[in-house]
Amino acid sequence: MTEYLKRLCALDGVSGWEDEVRDEIRSAAQPFADEIRQDTMGNLLVFRKGAKNGKTVMLAAHMDEVGLIVRGATDDGYLKFGTAGGIDRRLLFGKTVRCGQKKLPGVVGIKAVHLSKPQERDSIPQLSDMYIDIGASSKDDALKKVPLGEACAFTAKPTEFGKGFLKAKAIDDRIGCAVLLRLLEEKPVYGTWFAFTVQEEVGLRGARTAAYALRPDMALVIEGTTAADRPDLKGAERVCAPGEGVVLSYMDGGTLYDRGLFEKMRSIADAERIPWQLKRAVAGGTDAAAIQRSRDGVPVAGLAAAVRYIHAPVSVVSLEDCENLYNLARGFCQC
Repeated sequence: MTEYLKRLCALDGVSGWEDEVRDEIRSAAQPFADEIRQDTMGNLLVFRKGAKNGKTVMLAAHMDEVGLIVRGATDDGYLKFGTAGGIDRRLLFGKTVRCGQKKLPGVVGIKAVHLSKPQERDSIPQLSDMYIDIGASSKDDALKKVPLGEACAFTAKPTEFGKGFLKAKAIDDRIGCAVLLRLLEEKPVYGTWFAFTVQEEVGLRGARTAAYALRPDMALVIEGTTAADRPDLKGAERVCAPGEGVVLSYMDGGTLYDRGLFEKMRSIADAERIPWQLKRAVAGGTDAAAIQRSRDGVPVAGLAAAVRYIHAPVSVVSLEDCENLYNLARGFCQC
């Protein structure tokens, strides 16, 4: 699990630019797949026949990550950008990025502190005040190197640290992709589509298309979810925490998860002695919302790993949680 996760997190796959991740997953999935499709949205759909007939299961994880999109350049060669997905602009300046198809190195910058007014130092700069420095000498030079509409991904080497933690970019949702790849190695009970979806971070777009085409009898979405385990948070404010087990959700901002599947996941976890925790907040959303609402509706369950600093270049996850996430998802596939 750790090696899959490190390999996938090292790749760049900003929403709409998932090609590199998709190619890696296709290569890893090929030896185990009975069928592989790539649809018009860019979803990679991998089928493995089951030991029994009668049901079709969909497992989903999204390949895309949050990042930056080039939308212009200044006369002196700095790139202007917007965001793809939800990024807290407080974390942007000073971060390094890889820009465009050429993966040119860049740095997100703002006005130097020595030149800033006191009120500017006490406020969060707007995106319009930031830029990406790629060392270009002019507007034409900058846009020749990184044309409009190309993506810039954070740079961060996946690194193990502390007691069983991994820090990396794009843990949301390369953890889900890693789990799916491991599950694909073992024959499922029922025919299963492993859906590696695109553009989740910008509106669950790939999952909607995939679920509509596949028409599964049930689905399981595997994700990374926002941890809240700071020392100052108590009780219900402590939404979920790395190291305390797989996160089960009964409801989020987009989905009321199927009650029967939710109870099934709890029963499997208890029977297999897999640590789990409830997400203590009704917030956020996943591909489950799009899958649940497709065609005549699909019963959906959701599992996640708690991730600190989600949507940041230095997200943090417990490797033990990742292994338990796989174990619980495997239990779902084998019953």
